[in-house]
Amino acid sequence: MTKKSALQKARAAYQPKLPSALWGAVRAVEGEPTQSVADQEEIKALFPNTYGLPELTFEKDPKPAKATAPFNVGVILSGGQAPGGHNVISGLFDGIKAINKDSRLYGFLMGPGGLVDHQYIELTSSIIDEYRNTGGFDIIGSGRTKLEEVEQFEKGLEILRELNIKALVIIGGDDSNTNACVLAEYYKAHNAGVQVIGCPKTIDGDLKNDMIETSFGFDTATKVYSEVIGNIQRDCNSAKKYWHFIKLMGRSASHIALECALQVQPNYCIISEEVEAKNMTLDDIVTNIAAVVAKRAENGDNFGTVLIPEGLIEFIPAMKALIAELNDLLARTPDFASKSEDEQRSFVISSLSADNAKIFESLPKGVARQLTLDRDPHGNVQVSLIETEKLLSEMIGKKLAEWKAAGKYVGKFAAQHHFFGYEGRCADPSNFDADYCYALGYNAAQLINCGATGYMSSVRNLTKPSVQWVAGGIPITMMMNMERRNGKMKPVIQKALVDLNGKPFQKFAEQRDEWALNTCYMYPGPIQYFGPAEVCDQPSRTLYYEQGGK
Repeated sequence: MTKKSALQKARAAYQPKLPSALWGAVRAVEGEPTQSVADQEEIKALFPNTYGLPELTFEKDPKPAKATAPFNVGVILSGGQAPGGHNVISGLFDGIKAINKDSRLYGFLMGPGGLVDHQYIELTSSIIDEYRNTGGFDIIGSGRTKLEEVEQFEKGLEILRELNIKALVIIGGDDSNTNACVLAEYYKAHNAGVQVIGCPKTIDGDLKNDMIETSFGFDTATKVYSEVIGNIQRDCNSAKKYWHFIKLMGRSASHIALECALQVQPNYCIISEEVEAKNMTLDDIVTNIAAVVAKRAENGDNFGTVLIPEGLIEFIPAMKALIAELNDLLARTPDFASKSEDEQRSFVISSLSADNAKIFESLPKGVARQLTLDRDPHGNVQVSLIETEKLLSEMIGKKLAEWKAAGKYVGKFAAQHHFFGYEGRCADPSNFDADYCYALGYNAAQLINCGATGYMSSVRNLTKPSVQWVAGGIPITMMMNMERRNGKMKPVIQKALVDLNGKPFQKFAEQRDEWALNTCYMYPGPIQYFGPAEVCDQPSRTLYYEQGGK
């Protein structure tokens, strides 16, 4: 038996808060019909049974609750871990038990693969109670199997019918919820009698819209990263001799980097979306950071911090074009991995267009090779394997050496490198995420009870006290568009990138020049679970500004 720490024991007693609309009997109120965020005709044609559904909002039902027969539900944790997943399952469990105490919950093991391979456990109260308010996905494990083949749908349906499961809840990010949308459409088209509900999970923060104000896990992960960055900045300001290049998780969007910047006030933070909008080159980025290093050196400050979003490389326009062509090239070259490194390099250079071949050849061999390594299950470059922080510091060092030789720089430059990703994915959830996740799961139970399928659990108005949160659901098709994956156009949930006209970025842009030249570091410290609300229960700065904060 694993021993529990003092914090684990105390957190087990925490009772997450729910929106008042979910207290007692609930009724669903339909809003207007919806349409996809883009490519409406294509999405409608692909999802004829689940497209155009209305938004749903839950309200208290003044009538006595009607007796509901017990029902069984399945749940899957899909994709990378995010703090709060266990509370989504806890909320789902409590929600279905509140509807009928004899309802049962089954967890499919190690992600969607558990559904296909019929690997599962029944989640009982004794199991659930061991995992309330804890981090990680270890209650049933997670995986990245994609549900996209008819054979998989049918294999899943076998076990769903065997267990008499009425609904399947998929807890995941944009790709996982795309799978949920496809599965819901298939089961609806074939009158399978199985509902499919999604829950918005990803620390990257890129699964959101007006109805999904934030994905769960983002709040906790960014607070964990900000604590560690703050510790580094305190060390940096004490030793006064290193520039720290800190890469932060976030495969596509820069929400994590932006949120951490707002919390810790570094000397420099790259926002990938701005790089793309300004058509910046790699040399432009290097020159800008080197200029800050040189300017601080003039004041005797040969130290600083630079935050780098994980997906930066894909947002540099020239690099983006190179990666897109590489993706197509590798998708149609199945024997690429069997070639030697030299053969791979020669093959790529000879197969690319002239401009992209030139860029590929100009990159350090290690970085160029990282761009050709195995893709993830969705056909994307595994950007976490590209050591962008080392690439940038090396190029900045060379530029500063050139400037020193020309008499333009008089300082000293030494770099330290960090990559924060896994450190934040399984942390015990903050009070915000503990409450939000529990509400998402409890809300999912109500979506099942009202017969919804192809919906994502939605809880919003999140900067208000939890009793004022608004609960309901949105059709997943509402978030879909068409994108090229593995060389083919496919329907996927559109990623929400950093809005350069949005309040969070604007607040950052207003202050970054001062942060660059002066040492304005903030030290957020560790997540607090007990104490005053202003210390323990605050949402992310991103959410605060997006919802009208000053």
